This record gives sequence, C-alpha cells and structure tokens, in this order.
Amino acid sequence: MKAVSSKAESLLLKPPVDAYTDSELRHSSTAESVTLSVDMGSSDEDSAPGLGDFSELSPYERKRLKNIKENANFFASLELSESAARLRGMIKKRQPPESKRKRPKKKENEIGCRRSMRLLKVDPLGVSLPAAPTQPMLEEEEENPLLPPGPLEMIPENQDDSNELFRASLKTWADMSKTSNERTKEGLSSIKSYKANLSGMVISEATVRKVTRGAISSVALHPSEVRTLVAAGAKSGQIGLWDLTRQCEDGVYVFYPHSQPVSCLYFSPTNPAHLLSLSYDGTLRCGDFSSAVFEEVYRNEGNSPSSFDFLAKDASTLLVGHWDGHLSLVDRRTPGTSHEKFFNSSMGKIRTVHVHPVSRQYFITAGLRDVHVYDVRCLNSRGSQPMISLAEHSKSIASAYFSPVTGNRVVTTCADCKLRVFDSSSLSSQIPLLTTIRHNTITGRWLTRFQAVWDPKQEDCFIVGSMAHPRRVEVFHETGESVRSLSGDCLVSVCSLSVMHPTRYVLAGGNSSGRLHVFMSQESF
Repeated sequence: MKAVSSKAESLLLKPPVDAYTDSELRHSSTAESVTLSVDMGSSDEDSAPGLGDFSELSPYERKRLKNIKENANFFASLELSESAARLRGMIKKRQPPESKRKRPKKKENEIGCRRSMRLLKVDPLGVSLPAAPTQPMLEEEEENPLLPPGPLEMIPENQDDSNELFRASLKTWADMSKTSNERTKEGLSSIKSYKANLSGMVISEATVRKVTRGAISSVALHPSEVRTLVAAGAKSGQIGLWDLTRQCEDGVYVFYPHSQPVSCLYFSPTNPAHLLSLSYDGTLRCGDFSSAVFEEVYRNEGNSPSSFDFLAKDASTLLVGHWDGHLSLVDRRTPGTSHEKFFNSSMGKIRTVHVHPVSRQYFITAGLRDVHVYDVRCLNSRGSQPMISLAEHSKSIASAYFSPVTGNRVVTTCADCKLRVFDSSSLSSQIPLLTTIRHNTITGRWLTRFQAVWDPKQEDCFIVGSMAHPRRVEVFHETGESVRSLSGDCLVSVCSLSVMHPTRYVLAGGNSSGRLHVFMSQESF
C-alpha cells in the first residue's frame, strides 16, 4: 500500500516540480497543510476526477494528492518564474561612484616642501657633511679623558689661572682659622632653641648658584666661622668651590681633578685648607689651597672606591670602601699612592663608610641590603665578619651614619621609604631599633639618592632631602618628630644631598642640575 501511494505521489508531483522554483514548492507545502484540515470523509473527494487509476488508495491519500495537484496548477497559473526572470533582468549591478576629487597636476618647476638640511647632512652652502663617526663612545672619552697620575695644578676651568682674584681667594682660604671642636661638644642647644634658630634660616636668589656641569653627587661645607665656602662634587668629575662671601660671579671656581663622578667630599678636620675628594675613577685626591695643587693620595683603578672616612682624629689615616665590598687602609704619611692594607669584608657592595666619632676602632658600612658594624682590629684579607648586623632593612640601603658627637645613634636611609634610627650607645651583639620614619626616598633614575645625615651642632637631629611640593629640606628629631621644613620661593628643585655647618646655622644642598642651594641665618650673611 505504501509503495502504491509513493508511486502515485511521484506521478502527480513530477510535472510541477520541474517547472517551479523552491519558493513555489514552499508555498505548495503551506497550502497543502491548510487543505488537509478539510474533512477526510467527504464522498465527493473520493470520486475526484483524474484519480480513477488510484482507486485502491485510501480517501485520505486521494484527498492529499488532489490538493497537491490543485496547488501546483494554481502556482503554475501565476507564472512566478517568468516574473522572477524579468525582475533579474531589470536589476543592474551597482557600480561604485566615481571620485569627484581631481588630483592636482604636478608642475615641472614646482618647489617641494622644506626639509631640514641637518637631517639631510648638508651644510647651509649645499656641501655634503662628512659621515658621522662609527664609535660614538669616543666623544664621551674625549669629554672625560683619563687624567694622568700624580699631582694636578689647581687651575679653574671657568676663569683664567692668572686671575689675581683667584690667587687672593686661595690665600684667604688657606689662612682660615681651624675649627674649634669645643663649641660643638659643649654648645648643644635645647630642641626649642634649635627650632627657633632653624626658623631664621632663609634662601634667596643670592644663595642659589650653578657651580658644576651635571648632577651634584657630594657636598661639603668649610668649617670657617667667618666665611661661607661650599664645595660640590659632580658626576662629571668636576669640583666646584663657591665663596658666598664674595657676592659676584668670580666667587665660583670650577676644577677638574677627576674623570668620573665624585662620590665623597670632606674638608680635613685638622687642616680645613685640605679638601679631600674620592671618585669612581679610582683616585682619592687632596686639594691643598696653600700650594694650589690636587695631590694624589690613593689610586686603585681595579677596585672602584665608593666612600671614605678619616680613621684617625688627625686625618692621617683613611678607611676607603669599594663597590665590590673590599676595604682599604690608606696612610697619608707614607710615600706613594697605594694602600697599607686591603681587606675583604662580608658585604657584596659598600656604599658608605663611617667611623665612630669616639671609639674610632669601630666603623659602620651600608651595602646592598646590609648594615654592618666592624672592628678595624679584626679585619683580614681572607674575609672579615662583622660585629653587629642590622637586618631590619628590606630594600637597598643608601647610607648609614653614626651621630656626630657621641656616636650613640645611627641613622639609615633605605629604598623602602623609611628612615630608621638605632640605639648604638652600647656596641654589643645587637643595636636596637628606636624609630622608623615614613619618608619618600624614591628619587628615580636621574636624581641622586637621598642620604640622611646628622647635624654636627645637634646630636639628636638629622636632615634629608624631600620629594614633596613645595620643594624642601626636612629636619627630623631622632624620635621621628618633624623639627623644621626648610623651603622658599628660590628652592624649585629637589636637593638630594645636604650638609649642615658644624657651628653656624648654614645648610647647603645640591641638585641634579649642578646648582647649590644655601639656607643661611641672618647672622651668617
């Protein structure tokens, strides 16, 4: 039965399927579903014409075939295929619109756009310039050539060496009286009096001056009580001297005793006419105002030095720290420029070295993440173990210094944005932490790192640079209290390094552009 039904359906559908499209068949199936809803039991439908050959089909199947045939005839009468063909012929493919913008025609004698003759490597006359050197590092070597060993004449770069004013300045600096330590030891004022004196310190245009080329990496103040002489060491290897007593351009003198950054600078505590400077070029020199010569005290080009301090009170022996963790003992009284002893510390890197002001056999070093206290009597060449280690620091340490009079305190500067004060009154197995001060010490790549240093006049106060606005230099008490913020309209940049005068209220700070900023009390002008 199913076979017969399929055959009948194929016979009925074959002619219209060939003639109509798929859309027509979809309409046919829709019409079929509508027609099938008619009553299946109608006797008239059973006797429909054209279905006599399929009398064996059921009434439902005959009704269904009849509906399909009628629907096919209906759609054939609509002539949909012919209409679709005519519409396709009427539709034209859309062409992209032509651009109405006309391109300008190139003129033969038209002048082209201007181009930099410097970038074209042509001079203003149209002659080609010579090719650039293949090794640009040679230019830097010419700017900072290696200086010959031995003494160097103290000749200012920015002025004529035959200048009578410079000769007079050298004589004046050489004749300056030596600093008396009695006032420093016995004249410590109360914190209230100290604050009052700091409030009288001001900065003006007359106390701001550019003294070196490049960033300042070290600062020192001459201990004279009658004149204000500031020394600044630069990353270019220069040393600038500024005598503020002379309010003129001739008060600044620039020298070139080193070929690399000057990392440490001190006036001799026993003879302030001697200015000692340490540089990354491996040399330690002493600028003598009396002889107008930079004498070479120590040379070690194999182990780059980083810091030094006076081991003896008479400044005859020096303790030099190196970047690779070694320590050198230098005696200025012996001839030659080599060290007396060379020690290997337990530190991988040494940034600063500072000798205890009372018990001078002890010294403290700041390294990558370590602060160690050593006994100079226990140093050896195979490896020296520290007496005490300060392990409270989590990041790189910039400096560590004993308090200037008694050495009972240690202040450290760390890259974790904290200043720490330790109790070093008893150099036993441990140095307890007293105070932690939150302070932004992230100076970035182009600024010299901050170093908190004690005020030589005030045993319990220290100074440090600041990244805050307006620009300032901070003074803190050992308890963490902010004593004073020194600022002014003329201080417009960060003073990374600062130093205080040992007896007067004078502060000098250096910035990354080679400028010195000096705060002075009214009595110091």
